[in-house]
Formats: sequence, structure tokens, C-alpha cells
Amino acid sequence: QVQLVESGGGLVQAGGSLRLSCTASGSTARINTMGWYRQAPGKQRELVATISKGGNTNYADSVKGRFTISRDNAKNTAYLQMNSLKPEDTAVYYCNALVSFSSAAWGQGTQVTVSS
Repeated sequence: QVQLVESGGGLVQAGGSLRLSCTASGSTARINTMGWYRQAPGKQRELVATISKGGNTNYADSVKGRFTISRDNAKNTAYLQMNSLKPEDTAVYYCNALVSFSSAAWGQGTQVTVSS
């Protein structure tokens, strides 16, 4: 099993920055792609960004140029650097890990609130 713990959320003004961290424990050698998703009130959970074990990245159009995903495989940690934040980025952000290409692990979520 893989357990994920997120940190780094909070309240920030529009235009500000935050960095989220997601640390994995357990069967970390089985982790392939890691990613960040978010869910705003009344909306479905949506993809924000993903990163493969080799470092290939993918972003939602809404965050391209503002957010950067990275990972440190030695520390079993993925990061999401969020710059130029907008009120519409307000959501609970969840870390995700694809395990052995067959199952997914999720973190508990961290709240990001961007005030206008």
C-alpha cells in the first residue's frame, strides 16, 4: 500500500504563490505517475498536473504557465509550485499516485483559498 500526505495549502491573495508538497510512504517503489487534482465546491474533481517517474509533465490548460509540478524520487515527494494564483484556483487539492500502473492512491487533500 501507498500512503500520501499533502501539505502547504493556505490562504493567499490573488497574484500570490503557494507550494504544495506530497510525501509518499509505504510501497513507494511501486509508484509510477504522480499528480495533483483539485475540487472546488459544487464541482467535479479535475486534473491539475501530472509527472511521470522519468519527469514527463502534463498540465491542465487553466494552469499552464502558472503552475509547475516536480518530484524528488529519492524523497518520495511531489511538489506543485503555484504562481499568479487566481480566485478560481480556490479548491481542495489532492495528491494522487498511480501504483504499479493498476491502482491509485489519494491523499487527504489540502485547502487552497485565493482571495480577490
